[in-house]
Amino acid sequence: MTDPRPGARSAAIGPLNATRSGRPSRAEAEAAVRTLLLWAGDDPDREGLAGTPRRVVDAFGDFFSGYDADPVDILKRTFEETDGYDEMILLRDIRFESHCEHHLAPIIGRVHVAYLPHRRVVGISKLARIVDIYARRLQIQEKMTAQIANTIASILEPKGVAVVIEAVHHCMTTRGVHKPGVVMSTSRMLGAFREDAATRREFLAMLGRPGGGEGGPA
Repeated sequence: MTDPRPGARSAAIGPLNATRSGRPSRAEAEAAVRTLLLWAGDDPDREGLAGTPRRVVDAFGDFFSGYDADPVDILKRTFEETDGYDEMILLRDIRFESHCEHHLAPIIGRVHVAYLPHRRVVGISKLARIVDIYARRLQIQEKMTAQIANTIASILEPKGVAVVIEAVHHCMTTRGVHKPGVVMSTSRMLGAFREDAATRREFLAMLGRPGGGEGGPA
């Protein structure tokens, strides 16, 4: 499943470590928050807002900590003593919180990740950490879906990978068109999940999706 083109791996999974040189100082970041508070029409020096620039910068450090993490490092340690296990591995309902790159509004949802191992497996907590690394960056859901699937495929080299994301986008529910209750679904199927209809149906059945068996709609 490895793409032979030069640079294809890094292109597929995005920046391995997005720590920026020339990153603004904390003082500059807090000053930027003060400017936004002024622009909004409030007084950043009043009691209720006096600590807000510091708290916002602290929150951004948490929200966007994925830029300083390398997803490749997370998947480096694998296990080959599986007694020949080669059936589907599915980790479902991984909750995530991200932010849309267009409005900095929250994206909140769940990720379902499956793969068909080829000789080796990875600890299941590592799959959840991969989700968190990409979620804790400015995102669009389509890109995040592809990044998770491409990274697992590139590093583990399994027989196939499937990723489904279902999320609520606050840029749509709390601003703009104001449509609460709308859930966006995206999927990325690689290897056997794309090429083998039976494998894809098995995955969808385990998620209770239409066309996936008796489970029916979720």
